[in-house]
Amino acid sequence: MNDKRVIIPNFLVFEGGDGSGTTTQLNMLGDRLKKLEKPIFLSTFEPTDGQIGKIIRSALKKESEIKPETLAFLFAADRNEHLYAQNGILAHVNKGEMVICDRYVLSSLVYQGIECADELPQLLNSGFGIPEMTVFLDIDPEIALERMKDRASLEIYEYREFQEKVREKYKTAIREYRAQGARVETVDASKSAQEVFDMVWSIVSQMPILKHNENNS
Repeated sequence: MNDKRVIIPNFLVFEGGDGSGTTTQLNMLGDRLKKLEKPIFLSTFEPTDGQIGKIIRSALKKESEIKPETLAFLFAADRNEHLYAQNGILAHVNKGEMVICDRYVLSSLVYQGIECADELPQLLNSGFGIPEMTVFLDIDPEIALERMKDRASLEIYEYREFQEKVREKYKTAIREYRAQGARVETVDASKSAQEVFDMVWSIVSQMPILKHNENNS
């Protein structure tokens, strides 16, 4: 697990437990990037809205029942399409564009690592490059679940005992990810969305692609 892996330039990922605000921060960052003089970026997410991603989302919403091991394979297959498809992540970064993504490999190592043990998700995701930067939104599961209490329904992982495991698993997975060459920055996600974004922006704005745009704006 300590072998260095290819780093994908101009690729930023938000990670965190359910209710940590990954989608909110992705959207807020997207709004900020639109204000740059050269806002050439792709905002995306996993599971994707492709055919494989739809199967995964159906299982997450408890609309269909899929074995945890099968789900691990599906996440990896969806990610493979997300990266390598004609209009996928690599196509954009190779054109010098920035890609920001809600969840990526770490989510599989954490969630499927809890469900299936580490070996399978590590094997399935071992060939994927790592983002230039990952922002981990750290939050107490109790606070996160309080934020989610008004949702119409909860997904299969959105309960306290599992989310407590998720938070601890992220700490282990992040250490291993860093050993492979990943840059992972941790942000306290318990604060207001704007306070969290201010911390996120102070980190993300230092990425070379954004500093280049800033210098040329």
